[in-house]
Amino acid sequence: MTPKLLLFVFLSLALGAEAQILEYKGKSYAATAPWNFISENYALTGTTLVQVAKTDKGGLLKLAVETTNPVYAISGTTYVFLTDNTVITCTDKGLREVYANQIISYYVFSAAEMNKLKATEIQSIHFNIKGSGNRFDSQLGNFTAINRQRYFTTTFDKRQKSYQTSQAIAALYTTTP
Repeated sequence: MTPKLLLFVFLSLALGAEAQILEYKGKSYAATAPWNFISENYALTGTTLVQVAKTDKGGLLKLAVETTNPVYAISGTTYVFLTDNTVITCTDKGLREVYANQIISYYVFSAAEMNKLKATEIQSIHFNIKGSGNRFDSQLGNFTAINRQRYFTTTFDKRQKSYQTSQAIAALYTTTP
């Protein structure tokens, strides 16, 4: 085996190992590994599961949080803030499901938005949880999921501090047909 072929096989296996499948309404989509973004103001868990999948016409954004009341829903307009100071606005299409104790919503990305996500890191995602509950319920309201892997780090900590979202999304287009 030539060194170039061996390198290609190794990279294909390494990237393919990270690729996941996102299933929604009986269809399977190639997706990134799920990321646990930090949501400091979401008192129940403090994290939001974020995943991006590639579709035929663009992509899907999956947002999931744990809840104590399954009638709550992630709904309304969601904003994806990128590191180049641009924003992708996702309108609510009513694509929701409840699984175990998680409320899950899906937002649709166009092909142009997926191209933008392949080149630019996600900085944060602003979303709303709506429902009828206690007025002062910490599970309802506006929340921001920040692309950070840990709550606390130091300047001496050399580990990766955020998820490499653009690399993972770009890999969806190199490892799948």
